[in-house]
Order: sequence, then C-alpha cells, then structure tokens
Amino acid sequence: MDLTQVRKALEIAVGAIEGSPREGQIEMAEAVANSIIEEHHLMVQAGTGTGKSLAYLVPAITSGKRTLIATATLALQRQLVERDLPKIVPALERALGRQISYGIYKGVGNYVCLQKLNSEEPDPDSELLLEISSLGKEAQRLRAWAETPGVSGDRDEAPEVDRRVWAASSVSGRECVGADICNFGAKCFAANAKAKAINSDIVVTNHTLLALEVVESHPILPERDLIVLDEAHEFMDRTTQAVTEELTAPRVSRAAAMARKYKALSNKLVDAFTHASDDFSDAMDAYAEVFRSDAELNRKLDTLPEELETPVRRVRETAQAIMQFLQADDEIIDTTELAERARVKGAVNEVNVTAAKLLKLGKGQVLWYEPTFKTLYLAPLSVSNVLRKNMLRQTPVIATSATLTVGGGFDAMAKQIGFITGNEADTESAEDQEADSIDPANVQMLDVGSPFDFAQQGMLYLPKHLPEPGRDGVAQEVLEHLGELIDAAGGRTLALFSSWRGVEAADAHLRKVLSELPIRIITQKRGDAVAPLVEKFASDETSVLLGTMTLWQGVDVPGAACTLVAIDRIPFPRPDDPVMSARSAEVDAAGGSGFMSVSLPRAALLLAQGTGRLIRSTEDRGVVAILDSRIVNKRYGSVLLNSIPPLWRTSDPLIIKESLKRLAATYES
Repeated sequence: MDLTQVRKALEIAVGAIEGSPREGQIEMAEAVANSIIEEHHLMVQAGTGTGKSLAYLVPAITSGKRTLIATATLALQRQLVERDLPKIVPALERALGRQISYGIYKGVGNYVCLQKLNSEEPDPDSELLLEISSLGKEAQRLRAWAETPGVSGDRDEAPEVDRRVWAASSVSGRECVGADICNFGAKCFAANAKAKAINSDIVVTNHTLLALEVVESHPILPERDLIVLDEAHEFMDRTTQAVTEELTAPRVSRAAAMARKYKALSNKLVDAFTHASDDFSDAMDAYAEVFRSDAELNRKLDTLPEELETPVRRVRETAQAIMQFLQADDEIIDTTELAERARVKGAVNEVNVTAAKLLKLGKGQVLWYEPTFKTLYLAPLSVSNVLRKNMLRQTPVIATSATLTVGGGFDAMAKQIGFITGNEADTESAEDQEADSIDPANVQMLDVGSPFDFAQQGMLYLPKHLPEPGRDGVAQEVLEHLGELIDAAGGRTLALFSSWRGVEAADAHLRKVLSELPIRIITQKRGDAVAPLVEKFASDETSVLLGTMTLWQGVDVPGAACTLVAIDRIPFPRPDDPVMSARSAEVDAAGGSGFMSVSLPRAALLLAQGTGRLIRSTEDRGVVAILDSRIVNKRYGSVLLNSIPPLWRTSDPLIIKESLKRLAATYES
C-alpha cells in the first residue's frame, strides 16, 4: 500500500456514497495510511462534516490489515455496518481485485439465548414474566420473532420489549455455557454472529467490549493488526464504566434464587447464601436510611462502612462455598443441566468476585455508595496505565473524534488514553519499556479541521449579565432569558442542561411562558431512549427539545429544526462525583491542580460536543447560547472557548434576538 493507492481508493469510495472530495478527509486518510505503514499511533481530530469514517475505513481496507473499529455509540456502529461499508465495499472490491468482509461483534447479552428461551425450568428472570400479564405477552412476541427463520436474534433488530423481558430471554457472557456444549449451539445467534465477525477483515464493536478485554487481559474480540477508536474522547470513561464493580441487594437476591432452583446444590449451602442475601438487603436498606437522615454524608467511602462490612463478608463466604461446590461438580453429562449450572455459576460468581474486591479495597480504587439505587460501586482511579500496557504496546491505534483537543492541545486526551507525551517519555521506567513492543510515545497528533465555515454559519452568544450558576439550580433570570431566545427563534431549539433538576425547572417555566405560542415542548425524562426524542424534535420544525447529558453528544439534526442550541452552564463534573473528585484530589496531592488537569478538560470536551450540535451541514445557520457568565468572566474561560468551534462571538442580546428572528422568518416564508 502507498499513498497513491489510498488516494485513488478514497476517490472511489467517495464516489460510491455520491459524496464530494474534502481536503480534511484526504489529509486524514493519508495520515492513517502512514500510521499503518510505519506502525505508529495517531490521534486525529476531524470536525463535523469531514467524513472521518471513510478516512479511516479506506486506508484500513486498502492495507489488507485486520482492523477492529470500536465506537461509543450504537448509532455510529449502525452507520458503519448498515450504511458506509455496504456502499463502499463493492466498489473497493472491484478496484482492489479481492473480496472484503466485515461484521459486527457484540456481547452475548445482545442476543436471544435459545437455551434459556426453551428451558422447561423457569428461572427467577422468567418467573417475573408469569406474574405480569403484559410482560408475558411481550415475551410471547419476542419468542415468535426468535423462532422466525432467518432472524439474527440481535436485540437491535428484535421487537421492542421491556428490559425485564429481554433479561429473561438472554444471558451474560459469564452465564453462557458455550456453543460447543449447548443443545442449541448450532443455532446460537451469538455464536453465529461471532463466527462471521471473527474472520472478517473489518470488525465493528463497542468501547465496552474492547475495554473489558484490555483491562482484564483476557481475549474476547477477534485478533487484529490495527485498532481504530472512533468517538475516542469517550473511551476512558467507557473503560472506567466497563470495569466498575457494583453490588446491589437485587443482584445478590437473584443469584440466591437461581442457586435455590439448582437441585444439585445442598439445602445447607443455599440456605446460608439466602440468609446472607437477606441480611445484606436489610443492611443496605438501613444504610440508605442513614444517608437520608444525614445530608453531610459523602457518597465516596474511604473504607467499607462497618454496618455493611459484615453482611458483605457473609455474602462473599457463602457465595464462595457454592462456587467451590460447582467447580468440583464435574460429572454432569446432560447438556441442559450443564447450561443451567453455567447460569447459576455465572450469577453467583459475579457476586462472589465483586464482594471479594469490596472487602480488599486497595490503593488506586474508588469506593462509593449510591443512595438512590442502594448500590455499592468500586472503580479504578485511573485506567491509562493498563490501556498503555495491554493495548498501545500491542497494536497501532488510530484515535479519532470531532473533539480531542482541550484549549487547542491534545495532551489532556492523550494522557487519558495512555499515550506518553512530553517529558513523560524520559521518566518511563525500564520495566515499562518492553522489547519489540509498540512505543506509546510514538504518536502523531493532527487536527484536520472541518469543511464548515463556523464564523459565517453560526454565532456564539456569551451573555455577561446573567448571574453565575449556584447550588440552587438554574437561576430564574437564566430561565427567563432562555424563554426570550426560544420565542425569537420560533422554537427550533435544543436546550442542554447539566442536571435533571435544570431540565425539570426549564420545562415548568417554558410551559408557562410559551403556552400561547405554537411551540411544542419535548422534555426528556429519566430512562428515555434518545433516538425517539430526536426523531420527534427533527420532525417538528418549531419544537423545543429539553434534555440532559445523553443529548450533549450524537444528536444530528441539520436544517431548520435546530437553529438555537442553548447550554445552561459549563458542564463541570459534580463536586460529589466520586471518581472525578478522587482523580482531582490525587493531582492536588501531587502538587498539581485537579481543577486544571481533571475538571476543566472534562468540561471543555463536553462543551465542544454540546456546541457541535448546531452546525451539521454546509447549509446550517444558527446560534449557540452559553448561559453561564463564567465563560467570559473567569480566567479559565479562554481554555473552554479555544476548545469549541470558532463561531462568531457576541455578548449583545439584541443582536442575537434579531438574528434569530430573521432566521426564523426565512424558514416561515
């Protein structure tokens, strides 16, 4: 492969999607090709409209290297597998003179489990469906679909059902007995999808599966020569979430109920585990009451509280006793019983492992209690070292996103992913420098910009007169000003909030002040799926969509429906966020600034994502309004402003309102 080949292949691929050449896309494709040829890492920021998926797909395909693409969102996975690859692969096959295969790789839990679906012995998951008639009907609908010839068994293609129905029809990776042993192995949806993906040239997966494999150093995904991290700004957070342990009373109770159903276990073992489960549930309820009565209690815990330590230890001991019995019980021949044992073993071991880790809290870990869901969580303080050792030293990595820079530089994101930057290379120990490994300091960083003319297409409104955000939620003055801006825009607004309390306050206020205007208000509720909300918003040009963090990224609504993006405040991490506060404290203790190293980069990336919702095509026009005066009144504001698209800036409300009115008039005429 050489750059001439790549440029020609890119031209063919762009033609296949009926696109047009873009300078940034060509520059990125050449940089990706060089990274593959020379086996070095690459971080590339490619703004909205660059066409970055083709810029990494084409060099990867042309090289013939086995490539793993990991994304943060389902939407991007679908775009790659259902839109981009089907269009470009036939054209590239003709040009390159060889077949090109691709597939998607998901976890076992994303597929219907035929063994569980056809089990004669109901487990705790399926027993719940018998108690609620509506769930029973949904389960029948899912079964009928799963039995239809030719279906994939994939959750994303299945009829929409309650999450409890899906839980009763699927298993986790830990609970799966494996296709080689299972009665339904030949028909297994997950195994068949895996078999297709494992031999593909291009495999698309999610950040979570890659993170689990890297952190646990246990092969899950197909072997590869190259990794592409798309939406790379999210990879550290997704990795942290993937390896965060959690222990709840319902999870322990489910494991105990499954153990009780398994007849091979003695009553003594099961009774002990059940009693331990009940005691743990009571202790978690009692601790929640303590939390409710003491507003000063911190969610972050230095050690496991005394009132929870004994119940957790008892859960661990009784779960371990069951695991020892199950591991010694190797005389089972019946495959149905083997599958049942695998499910019990998986559920009990999950509890066993998590309880053991909670009892052995070590340095570099963060423990906290979430009172709303009565859950104990344990997360690593940092994942960059393990990402460096188990990923960056093994395989060339292309990390790309529309937002990878903070204040104009890549260092903050590079360190999070595990790349070595600046003086770090000089301080790396000899133990870390493995022979014949890929050097994580050998990383090129590139910003190819965006084809959009942000200064001509959009305005950034930075009002100085509004009060700074406080602990009491969104100020009334901010809500009133937001109402005025929405009125001027004739709706057409995506309003992003950093908390649910802000969403709820805005909903209540706007329904009063906009009640006589033909503006529909669509408000995100906890647990709402994002896609249906965005569809409603996009289909009604004068509507307003109010939402929190899940709407700050991935919302793509070009045209008249979104001409105003309003942001209530700079999205700094919550002061009581256990992981972020612990990371900040560690930097402070080492003599640095946790605010500048942890909180500010996090806010800058989220703000860049939020402001990026406005300009989605060359035809788009509109305003981003950041209703937090700190961005112009505080010294750190320049870092934030240098991290977002270069829109034309003003602090004059009259200019903004008039601009919004003129823009609305052009759409109404």
